[in-house]
Amino acid sequence: MHATNALTEADRLMTVCNSCRYCEGICAVFPAMEMRRAFSDGDLNYLANLCHSCGACYYDCQFSPPHEFNVNVPAVLAQVRNESYEQYAWPQFLSGTFQRNGLVISIVAALSVAGFIIGFAAFNDAGVLFGAHSGPGSFYKFMPHNAMAALFGAAFLYMAVAMAMGVRNFWRDIGEPAGTLVEPTSVWQAMKDASTLRYLDGGGVGCMNEDEKPTDNRRLYHHFTFYGFMLCFASTLSATGYHYLLRMEAPYPWYDLPVLLGTIGGLGLVVGPIGLWRAKHRRDPILQDKKKYGMDTAFLAMLFMTSLTGLLLLVLRATPAMGLLLALHIGIVFSLFVTMPYGKFVHGFYRFVALVRYAKERRELAGH
Repeated sequence: MHATNALTEADRLMTVCNSCRYCEGICAVFPAMEMRRAFSDGDLNYLANLCHSCGACYYDCQFSPPHEFNVNVPAVLAQVRNESYEQYAWPQFLSGTFQRNGLVISIVAALSVAGFIIGFAAFNDAGVLFGAHSGPGSFYKFMPHNAMAALFGAAFLYMAVAMAMGVRNFWRDIGEPAGTLVEPTSVWQAMKDASTLRYLDGGGVGCMNEDEKPTDNRRLYHHFTFYGFMLCFASTLSATGYHYLLRMEAPYPWYDLPVLLGTIGGLGLVVGPIGLWRAKHRRDPILQDKKKYGMDTAFLAMLFMTSLTGLLLLVLRATPAMGLLLALHIGIVFSLFVTMPYGKFVHGFYRFVALVRYAKERRELAGH
């Protein structure tokens, strides 16, 4: 007996697929499935988070609709996967609220923080808000560095703790010992698989999106998004080093490392989310869990707005528009951080640790 209808349907499909095994070369899901004869809820959540939703198994399957077996692995595992985000989220009571109103909550949080910063600046010196400022330390005319660092530090700490608790809940549910996460061989293999999106290639031919014609577009846009985010994160870390170690205050010249990393990463976070949104909009509806479309859109929208406001701030930082843009950018980044544990962002962490487990299972099977 399974906890949800989606898990019950996933069990039925995995039983059918385990009898057929035609798709075993497509991705990691089917070899992992073949190692089992029965499927607990944790097993099904594990398989669902291994799935990269390339769509190849649907178009290759002889039992897909309108066959009476009605095998649609991408759609059912997408539903299980999305339900797992809510199931494992911490604290639990916030998850359902965000999943129902993700985009609205993100925007309200961003505008609230931006409004607070604008009010803070206006209260201290209204003339600062619409003045043109340049040179080191000009950002901190609107909000002191320590206050800004405390705001972001609190948001980042909350995000990190909530994300870690969610991953812990997932790891416990799939029944894997904690030691697996520190096995160098398994972690290294998972890092290679995740960084190249190895299983988003439809078994080598490409991802099926709007029809059975394979392309690498989704894989490409995922790379733009992921590596753009990582470059922006590296920009933030380097800026922290500049401030505390080199005693250099932002904003920095265009040729300094924080600006170069942030600019390249920001461009990636413009191109990637737009491409992923277009791909999602054009995706064959039969492959999607339409109930969670809003959650995915909220995440992509916040990433896009983070990069867009950051790039505009870079271009207009010596103009009177800097104050409003800085407040809006800070508000959006804060909102992105605090909503991350309840949105689509968590799929990267769950998928990575699922790949760690799969690497261990595959190695143990080969050893036998």
